[in-house]
Amino acid sequence: MNSPVDTFEQQRGRMFGIAYRMLGSAAEAEDIVQEAWLRWQSADRSDVDEPGAYLATIVTRLALTALDSARARREVYVGPWLPEPVSTVGDPTIGAERAEAMSLAVLLLLERLTPPERAAYVLHEAFGYSFRQVADVLDTTEANARQLGSRARAHLDRERGVVVTKVERDRLLAAFLAAAQRGDLAALEATLSHDVESMSDGGGVVSAARKVVQGRERVAVLILGVLEKFAQGIETTAVEANGELAMLGMRDGHPVALWTVDIGPEGVRRLMIVLNPEKLSRFGGLPSRSW
Repeated sequence: MNSPVDTFEQQRGRMFGIAYRMLGSAAEAEDIVQEAWLRWQSADRSDVDEPGAYLATIVTRLALTALDSARARREVYVGPWLPEPVSTVGDPTIGAERAEAMSLAVLLLLERLTPPERAAYVLHEAFGYSFRQVADVLDTTEANARQLGSRARAHLDRERGVVVTKVERDRLLAAFLAAAQRGDLAALEATLSHDVESMSDGGGVVSAARKVVQGRERVAVLILGVLEKFAQGIETTAVEANGELAMLGMRDGHPVALWTVDIGPEGVRRLMIVLNPEKLSRFGGLPSRSW
């Protein structure tokens, strides 16, 4: 029979994965997992038939409570807010059955859902929970859980649009990076969708655009301007973040920027630049990928 510690550790990856998708913050997800550990220690475990389901329920409910304060903080956040990126080299799905709701683009869209919709989507789509199980976690009816999941799925499909294949994404990303590295404005514009937008998250700690930049021409000029201004002394390498290729900028061995893109059939539709040092600390010393 497993000890309480072993049982908890076996579920740690799943618990972190649920909390991270719910909150878009690895630091906050770790706090949730720690709180779940305290509750697990003090629980009457003799009544727990399925530790995994029990711990997932604790984590989900803690995350739902944390979302209220998290959203309040984001309302006064300086400039655009982006989810905290995480390396997925060791675990491409972070404890889930499917790598659903992992990309920064999808995590960003999850912010537009109600907390119950977000929980239903995460549990059903990423972790394979039946709607009966989702209902138990959310303390609601199976019919309502199904409705929550359906609304969440429809909203994300509508907001995100068509998702390209990995082969097509890699092709478009390669063209985008090549044009940016050459400083070729026309070629760069050709890789962007007409309604592309750029979001820079500096958290008020470092210099970053305080508003979302929209439009092919404005975003292309912004990209080349940023590269020209900040490229000095920056070593850029490819890393795997949130299950996708991202570009990590390092200065003197410290991460200073992470770039990732959301790509549709017409090209790059959203550029996300994480500059907030607190959100980049986990990428120090990580191995890079060849491109």
